[in-house]
Amino acid sequence: MEYIFTTVFRTILLYAVIVLIFRLMGKREIGELSILDLVVFIMIGELAVLAIERPKIHIIEAILPMFLLMLIQIIMSIASLKSKRFRDLVDGKPSIIINRGKVDEEAMRRQRYNFDDLLTQLREKDIRSITDVEFAILESTGSLSVIEKKQKNNNKSNSKNQGDITIPLIMDGQVNEDHLKKINKTNLWLRQELKKRGYRDIKKISFCSYENGEFYIDLMDEE
Repeated sequence: MEYIFTTVFRTILLYAVIVLIFRLMGKREIGELSILDLVVFIMIGELAVLAIERPKIHIIEAILPMFLLMLIQIIMSIASLKSKRFRDLVDGKPSIIINRGKVDEEAMRRQRYNFDDLLTQLREKDIRSITDVEFAILESTGSLSVIEKKQKNNNKSNSKNQGDITIPLIMDGQVNEDHLKKINKTNLWLRQELKKRGYRDIKKISFCSYENGEFYIDLMDEE
């Protein structure tokens, strides 16, 4: 009975302590958490679990490291506000993934970011095609900021009514056979169409999509 009472008491107390610590560290949305924030939050959670599971640990021994982590986090946040160099070191810098309509594969490789990630985040912003994008910036939080091409913005309402969808046919030099089947085309057809446009080596194509009879082609490491 004493063990149950101790567990309940510690759980309630530590819950209150964690809420207090998070309030003192400031409000940030989950999607805006930096790597440093996540590390601190995970460590505080682990300390709380350890204190609940092991009643022999004095409660002060569990709470003290939590407040120490909070203090470290506040100091680091103040340093980040005052120094951009320190902020870039801790949080990282935004990366331009699409620059003036061209995909930067080198930037994607540095961030371990692939075309599936890119297309997913574009769809979440109701953007169906890379051809609609002038700039795409991968922020340090992992979110994608997108600036659409002006002419695409002007025609956006009309294009939505068409109900068409962009089909990725080549990603990272590999042909997607399943997508070819969906549009009732073959690998041979794709190669012939690319040859007509002067693209003979598929392995040099970073991304190729097909929509309304039009191809969008981006070469690997194209300048």
